[in-house]
Amino acid sequence: FSSAKELRGRAEMLPSGPRWMSQTIPTMHPTKSPVVLYWHDPLDCVSSLLNHPAFHDELDFTPHRVYTTVQRLCHVYSEWMTSDDAWNMQSALPRGATLLRTILSSDKTNISTMTGDRVAHPLLVSLANIRMSTQLKSSSNAFVLTALLPVPKFIHKNKCMRGVLEDRLIHECLDIVLRPLKLAAREGIMLSDPVGHSRYCFTPLVSYIVDTPEAMMLAAVGGKTSPVTTAMYKQFGDPFRHQPRTGATTLSQLDIARSKADPNDIEAFFREAQKFRLNGVNAPFWLDWLLSDPSHFLTPEFLHLIHREFYDHDAKWLICAVGHTEIDFRFSVLQVITGFCHFYGGISKLKQVTGCTQCDIQRSIIAVSADAVSNTVMTAI
Repeated sequence: FSSAKELRGRAEMLPSGPRWMSQTIPTMHPTKSPVVLYWHDPLDCVSSLLNHPAFHDELDFTPHRVYTTVQRLCHVYSEWMTSDDAWNMQSALPRGATLLRTILSSDKTNISTMTGDRVAHPLLVSLANIRMSTQLKSSSNAFVLTALLPVPKFIHKNKCMRGVLEDRLIHECLDIVLRPLKLAAREGIMLSDPVGHSRYCFTPLVSYIVDTPEAMMLAAVGGKTSPVTTAMYKQFGDPFRHQPRTGATTLSQLDIARSKADPNDIEAFFREAQKFRLNGVNAPFWLDWLLSDPSHFLTPEFLHLIHREFYDHDAKWLICAVGHTEIDFRFSVLQVITGFCHFYGGISKLKQVTGCTQCDIQRSIIAVSADAVSNTVMTAI
């Protein structure tokens, strides 16, 4: 090229990515501003991941089982393709079909500051077929932005009902955006892989990565209720596992609530839904998505459910048991190791701790506290 104009012309000749679409969502209750949904066709996003040359050697299409010995006594679970769900889903598909396991992720995010205070739910999509070592690298771009789910401000005298309306709108927008993936999960679609082979693909939802409040919203359950089991907060300490909250269970409870109250009368319907500890959403986005169940696709999110839980509870218990001064001294005299955080001032007064710091505390806290607490406390930790 000999000019900037010629360079731009050549750049525009390259294959384009998924194109943005927009739609104004009508609402039965007034909002402070129009509700506009922006999204890509999720099938275009999935296709761009499937045929991306960088993932040529990083895609798994066949479920497999891994054992530690020839006798098959210990089953090793690592990649999603080694899971039982992968085998069960593959056996439910036609012979020769390819299972494209869809991963979604979203979190409420501020998209503008001091210029309107705009908030949205960015919705990302990826494939569980991509190996974890590649998918976890941010530089691999294994997650593609699919939609910006709106978070409007409803005008309603009851604050609780405003929350119900927001939850319903999120489900309605997810239903609009993900409709092509639902159709592909039910009927299949022909897509091309990185080497140019056409595959008859099905796209069930296998994981939706969210924090706990959003998981409850997506499962259509109310506060202080497990999104994946039938347990409520008073039963969280039970020494047994409660029955899974399957999609069929939630839908049957919604049918009962609909028979007693009109879903358009949100206050009456919410009162009926509360009897089953539901949040008032009358049409969950996953109700017609084949092979997709909230008790399976709402997978644990490690940062909050493991690392944050440890720091908020287990670490605080040990700090109280050992003593603030003593545990701070023990951490301060640990040998400095390159690549790991060293706590010169201890851990009892740390603020705004990141996930990496929490992991570094986990590596040492058992050994540091072993002789300062009873065996029963250490066993519980």
